Amino acid sequence: MSNNHQEHSVDEIFRAPSLAVSSVLHGGIHHPLLRSYQSSGRNLVKSMFIYPIFITDDPDAEQVISSLPGQKRWGVNKLEGFLGPLVKKGLKGVILFGVPMKMEKDERGTPADDPSTPVIQALKLLSRLFPQLLLAIDVCLCEYTSTGHCGILSHHPNPAHSGAPTLDAEKSAQRIAEVAVAYAKAGAHVVAPSDMMDGRIRAIKLGLMHAGLANRCALMAYSAKFASGLYGPFREAAGTGTSFGNRRCYQFPPTARQLARRALRRDAEEGADFVMVKPGLPYLDIISDATQVCPDLPVAVYQVSGEFAMIHAGAEKGIYGLKEMAFETVESMVRAGASIILSYFTPDFLDWLDEERSF
Repeated sequence: MSNNHQEHSVDEIFRAPSLAVSSVLHGGIHHPLLRSYQSSGRNLVKSMFIYPIFITDDPDAEQVISSLPGQKRWGVNKLEGFLGPLVKKGLKGVILFGVPMKMEKDERGTPADDPSTPVIQALKLLSRLFPQLLLAIDVCLCEYTSTGHCGILSHHPNPAHSGAPTLDAEKSAQRIAEVAVAYAKAGAHVVAPSDMMDGRIRAIKLGLMHAGLANRCALMAYSAKFASGLYGPFREAAGTGTSFGNRRCYQFPPTARQLARRALRRDAEEGADFVMVKPGLPYLDIISDATQVCPDLPVAVYQVSGEFAMIHAGAEKGIYGLKEMAFETVESMVRAGASIILSYFTPDFLDWLDEERSF
């Protein structure tokens, strides 16, 4: 991608649109599964589940992730064989995470929207193979930046942090919006920014509007994402460690309930079609708050890698049954108000929910 194209893209994103971001509703209902999320029902069903998938840039990869039981990094050539049986069982949605192993990274995350990046290739392929499958995609820079951080760093050190660079909020939001638009153009039905940069929801919405895609790409905001010890297996899976510092300056402290409420309200006002709470089980109160702060938006929850691994570990020790605890934890999230569940247990629930109906 040339610098001229990137500069033009930024100008387009921030040009005043003819519509306010709050006017655009069609993006949240353009796909049959998205329309089902508008229901206020609270019964656990297959359509609630979105399966996180790791896509790497070796097209024939099938790499076991040791800390995530049963999960792998996949190459695009393996996706049809892997997902085909799950779609037949009732899989309705996936969310893709890019895991570039060979691409050269830089400070602005240039590989994120390169046409050859694995998630763009996967979006194009899955759109053709499974046209009814909802394709969501995580939008972040951490997998693609040389720093491992989720935004673009300022070159002006912050004296309060031992001279370490800080994030440039405006440049980060602009760059995230460029990437989100590229994914929408490649076939994403939902873009889901997980970076937690200020202002990125509005920037993405404007970018989608200027690209003529706001009516056919929904925006699911990671609105209340907490700095958690439960992300360890994911960081192994996606290779997203930082070269210095950590992400606690832009992920929320575990005690920050009021801040989470402010972020939920902000993202709704900036044009989010859905809001998300991450992780799930330690933050059931925040899920409940989301239904109050954003009463007219569907609420998603991410049952994160550490939650998944922890449930498996307890089951292996004989403390409880795997299926029993998977149901108990997910149903607690639904009880708290979630109607969309991002979970590595999704393939299991495709079988378990059929078994439940057979009784």
